[in-house]
Amino acid sequence: MRVRWGRPLLGDARRTWAWLALAACVIVVVTLGLLLRGQTRPDGFDDAVDAPVIAVFGGHYSLLLWLARPATAVPAIAISAASAVGCLIAGRLNGAVLAVTAVPVAAALDDSLLKPLFDRTLLGQLAFPSGHTTSVTAQAAMLAVLLLVPPQRQRTRTARVTLVTVYCVLTAALGTAVIALRWHYFTDTVAGVAVGAGTVLALALLLDLASGVVISARTLPARDHPRPALRSGRDPEYAQHRRPQGLAQFLVGQVGQLRQEFRDG
Repeated sequence: MRVRWGRPLLGDARRTWAWLALAACVIVVVTLGLLLRGQTRPDGFDDAVDAPVIAVFGGHYSLLLWLARPATAVPAIAISAASAVGCLIAGRLNGAVLAVTAVPVAAALDDSLLKPLFDRTLLGQLAFPSGHTTSVTAQAAMLAVLLLVPPQRQRTRTARVTLVTVYCVLTAALGTAVIALRWHYFTDTVAGVAVGAGTVLALALLLDLASGVVISARTLPARDHPRPALRSGRDPEYAQHRRPQGLAQFLVGQVGQLRQEFRDG
């Protein structure tokens, strides 16, 4: 199996939109984080959204735990590993790198930087952004980049779109579950979506930048050696070297040269 670096994950046509989406994710997280920093209770907006969700789903504890399961370690590792193996089989090393780094990087950013930085708590636990929502959103965004960004095979389009749609539905269901379980406020889940999607976009952009470096490195030797100047077919010396000679022609030419040298001598 030959593994190549792979075509760009986003491509030139979608790179501008990726930068804009990444900027939007950063703005959402920073704005909400500054507004909610240090809070230990829901604000008016969270209370208006959370109360109906808790009232409707709060009595279905087992169902809510099942809906929150995709954010746990085993499902996240399984989907990341399966995506990485598929990318390696397809010869897309950059896709495999995205698959294995999306969830860990998003989780590390969430738990090690953003939660301590904004220090918003629910029942004494750091809650902003939601790590559960971050994990599932990172999985969904990773699959969207790998499976939906063209070029893709037309015959597998239905399966690819269906898988990404399922993960988007899982993200929405998980966000509802963690609110109903009183693990997070609504704005925690919004920030979690922004962190997960933004992390995948940032990684894809960095890997595409690395793709450009790899391509440049491969073409560098050819640039170091200038091409010879084009010569006209009317140049006798060029024409002589350009036309292949048969054995008989070669021998006749050598005999003629010997005769000329003999006469001159």
